[in-house]
Amino acid sequence: MLEIDIISVQPQMFRGFLEESIVARAVKKGACRINIVDLREFGEGRWRKVDDKPYGGGPGMLMKCAPWFAAVESRGPAARVVMTSPAGKRFAQRDAEELSGTDGRIVFMCGHYEGFDARIESLATDLYSVGDFVMTGGELAAASMVDAIVRLLPGVLGGGPAATASESFGAGGGLEAPQYTHPPEFRGMKVPEVLLSGDHRKIEAWRKSAARKKTENLRPDILGAPLTAPPEI
Repeated sequence: MLEIDIISVQPQMFRGFLEESIVARAVKKGACRINIVDLREFGEGRWRKVDDKPYGGGPGMLMKCAPWFAAVESRGPAARVVMTSPAGKRFAQRDAEELSGTDGRIVFMCGHYEGFDARIESLATDLYSVGDFVMTGGELAAASMVDAIVRLLPGVLGGGPAATASESFGAGGGLEAPQYTHPPEFRGMKVPEVLLSGDHRKIEAWRKSAARKKTENLRPDILGAPLTAPPEI
């Protein structure tokens, strides 16, 4: 079973995340275990201090080395230690797929304040960013990555492997084709006739073509590898 530890100075931010949604279902099913670790338990002195002023001056406070080293080391051996960082690699579906197959423990380190003392980076096996923007802390980034990983674990989503086989950013590399449900017409907007035909071969061909067109229009930057056909219906 995959074990995920999230170390944060604001652990209460994860309460709803763990009690609702697919992540809660995955934990209940025993597909994974998620542990929220309060960094302040490893803080220094009476006030459990985890930050200090940066050497050389500058605005804000930096996270101190000792609490982070103690917190990460307290979790025992880990296969991967992920640090949230604006300097990290842009997290993508391929990374979620790789991490979902981790044999062992993944530790997420959530940055805060003005960031980490640079020496803390030596603890990490991976640095990830969720986009080219800055947030007040790494908690939302970590929650996003954990969600993307956990939903790929066997048995978490209904429908088996087919549930994630033709998703956006999946094996085909592009966006997923548009999807529709009842009614067949709503406010003048009709479901494509091919989807109502019952002809699985034509439906597969339409989905592949529609997926490519959607990707070309909305995300041409991710086009590259040829899109794979969706699974049989």
